[in-house]
Amino acid sequence: MTGIQQAPAAQHALLLEFGEHRERIPAGEPFVIGRAADLSIGDNPYVHRRFLEIAERDGMWWLTNVGSGLTASVASADGLAQSWLAPGATMPLVFGATTVMFTAGETTYELALSADSPYYEVTASWRPGAGSESVSGLLSPVQRILLTALAEPMLRAGAAGSVRLPPLEQVAVRLGWSLEKLERRVGSLCGKFARLGIRGLERNADGELLASARSRIVEHAVGARIVTPEDLELLDAFVAQDAFATV
Repeated sequence: MTGIQQAPAAQHALLLEFGEHRERIPAGEPFVIGRAADLSIGDNPYVHRRFLEIAERDGMWWLTNVGSGLTASVASADGLAQSWLAPGATMPLVFGATTVMFTAGETTYELALSADSPYYEVTASWRPGAGSESVSGLLSPVQRILLTALAEPMLRAGAAGSVRLPPLEQVAVRLGWSLEKLERRVGSLCGKFARLGIRGLERNADGELLASARSRIVEHAVGARIVTPEDLELLDAFVAQDAFATV
């Protein structure tokens, strides 16, 4: 039984939510997100002046990366479908609710898009196959704690908007690890996700992780609901136990 039903295409508005900002985008005119665009991200010099374009064509909404360097992670609200939108790429917004995340410099941004009349609707009866091996199930307890620590600011934000991911030195202190130990475990975690086909976690010619790998793995983990705010309790318990052990 398929869990996705096609809904009739219609030219309805698309609701955009970015932090406390809410805006209805009407069909007919392209809407651009960037540093100097219809939705201004702010004065972050790492954000393109024109980065993401939202436009309705032939009864369907489309998201296009019109920038030259940044990428975006795009996921359905339930995290079951996720794509990586590279410069020049375009994709249809087929679900009722879509989450878009991207990182520019030290800041990670998250915005939500909701369609009045989605092209596809996921039925309540559909769930991932019980016998399928999920990415979440492949994580060891320590890897889940590490991933939660890396994504902690996004998980604690409570609303779409922008957050600054902490530097690795700060994450190492939070976990009570040396920086070398943290970097080694981050590399191992990125390697596991890369082997599962998650894009953006490649290494350079010297075998070193790309600078964007850390933010990419956070975007994927949060967008795909591999880690959720519920995992923060596990992180807090781990940190408290480690602090108690060192007393």
